[in-house]
Formats: sequence, C-alpha cells, structure tokens
Amino acid sequence: MMKPGISMHLTFSISNRLPFTLAVILLSILSCTSDADTPTQNHDDVHWPTAEEQNTKLGRGINLGNALEAPTEGAWSVTLEERYFDLIDSVGFDAVRIPVRWSAHAQTDSPYTIDRQFLNRVDWAVKNALDRDLVTIINIHHYEEIMQDPEVHKSRFLALWKQLATHYKEHSPDLLFEVLNEPNARLTADLWNDYLAEAIQVIRESNPTRTLIVGTADWGGLGSLGKLEIPESEERVIVTYHYYEPFQFTHQGADWVEGSDAWMGTIWTGTEQQKQEIRHDFNQAEAWASQHGHPLFMGEFGAYSAAGLSSRVRWTNFVAREAEQRGFSWAYWEFCAGFGIYDPDDDTWNPLLLQALIPPQSDN
Repeated sequence: MMKPGISMHLTFSISNRLPFTLAVILLSILSCTSDADTPTQNHDDVHWPTAEEQNTKLGRGINLGNALEAPTEGAWSVTLEERYFDLIDSVGFDAVRIPVRWSAHAQTDSPYTIDRQFLNRVDWAVKNALDRDLVTIINIHHYEEIMQDPEVHKSRFLALWKQLATHYKEHSPDLLFEVLNEPNARLTADLWNDYLAEAIQVIRESNPTRTLIVGTADWGGLGSLGKLEIPESEERVIVTYHYYEPFQFTHQGADWVEGSDAWMGTIWTGTEQQKQEIRHDFNQAEAWASQHGHPLFMGEFGAYSAAGLSSRVRWTNFVAREAEQRGFSWAYWEFCAGFGIYDPDDDTWNPLLLQALIPPQSDN
C-alpha cells in the first residue's frame, strides 16, 4: 500500500515504468516494516479494552499453578504441555493465569538480566494461551526475597518489570500484567503502595494502555483492600484478591501449612451461616470496588484435595456463583496439582469440580 499523497499520474512508457514500479514496491515494503516495528498498542486499528471490558473478558479462568512458579519447572510435579491449553479451552474457560517465579531465573546483580531460555519458555506458554483466544495473565510470583528484604530487592523488582514490559509491549491487549503475587511479611502495605506506584510507572513507559492487575498486601486477602492505594491517573487497572475462606476448610491437610493436619475432616455443608459469611466478605469487596471504580478479579480460590470432595464441590460452586453475581471475574487454583480439577496421568477431568466451576449451559 502506498503512502498518501504520492501521485500516480504517469505518462511514462512501459519500459520507463519498471523502475518506478520497483520503487513503489520498495516503498510499500518499508512502510509495512515501519508499522511492524511500532508497538501493537499504538496501532489505531487495535482496540484496547477498558478495565471493565477486560474484566468481563477474563470471565472464568484457571491457574496453571505449580509449574513456572516452582523453583524449576517440574520440581513440583507439573510441566506444562501444549495439550493443556486445548483442554482448558475446550471445556469453556475464558482465561489462564500463569504464575512465574522470575526471581529464580534472573541475575542477582545489576542489570538483573532474565535468563533467555526461561523467557522463551514463558513465551511459549503465553503464545499457546493467546493462540486459543484465552485472556492471559503473567505475574511475578513467589518472589520470596523481596518479602523478607524489600529495600534490597526493590531495584531488581523494578528491573524485572522493565525487561518484561519491553519484551511484551507488542503483544495482544489480552495479555495482562499482574504486578506481584501476594505481597507479605516485611513488604508492608505502605511499602507495597510505594513499590506498586513505581512499578506501574516503569511498565507504562512501554505499555501505556495495557490492563494491569494489582493485588493487596498481607497475602492478597480481602482484609487489606482498604490499605491499597492505586495512582489516581490509573484507569486500566483490575484489582485482584485471593479467597480461601474458611481457611481451616480449604487448607486442611496442606503440608506447607503448619498444624493443618488437625483440621482434617472439616466439612462445608453450605449452611445459611456458612453462606452468609462468604456473602458478607464479597459484599464488602463489592462496596469497595464501587467506591474506588476498579473491577475485581478473584485471582485464586480453591479447596485442597485433602478435603472431602462433596464439600469441595459445594464450596467451589457457591464461591464462583457469588463472585459472578457481583460482576467479579475469577481464576480457580489450580489446573492439575493439589487443588486441581484435571488428572494428567489418567487424562481425566474431575467432572464434579469442573461442573461446579463451569455449569452446563442450562444452569448458568
């Protein structure tokens, strides 16, 4: 395609037209090359959704947990396979959240360069998700060092986002950045607000219109929504929270939680009191979202497999439906490990849990 304003009123002979035609072709090629070098988000023909629109597209998602956020992929018994993305797409999920432990795959000293082989692996996962029209979230997950020594790791944290934002700046609007999973410990709410503002500024240098996801301090729970501060200029932000209440039910028998064996046998029968406790939590979250103008994404929820299946199914269905009734998007934790709904060894879904998450069309 030719640049506007180039006249095509020619009186040359056929023999004289050839050089001109070649020049036009070359000009067209150069024009296309220039467009390709421009970040996708700056193209006029690309629609960059509002945060509300993007949250609606997120819809019902699932976490690809225990894979890329493990110390090394496979260390926690999950290695991602291409067929997983087909499976997730085929049963009706709208999105995938891909937790990533970048801190285990980057230099510990400046300039904190991310390992290229690991970055390629994440690229592979992102491409597989986007190729199936799944809204895709990548985050910084299990950055344990910054939780214990925030000031020492602040520059590294920002440098990681500088690299990631630049690397992914031309990707589809359906790739979302979640700034940090579950700030906790010495990364207090006040510090987190400061670090968050600086990280957003770094990301916006190369991704001015991409939707970002931000979570709360104190392990990402609803109780810290009131402490979260988002720069007033930020409109394309979705706020995420994680929900595992009642904790003694959802984490009974979890070997990483001290004392959880004592909770074995805890059931969730869906009594009116049990339901009201969840409704109360979600009503408070809904009120916060309405006041602050940011949509909500329940980025993790689930009950560990040590709990009874009937209780897990009942709780999962209730939590998912209550979130949906309030316009919250969600992503179940997780696909195929301790909380999982798919058994990769037997190549089978847990049909009851799957139906609790994505009911048959007639039940929606």
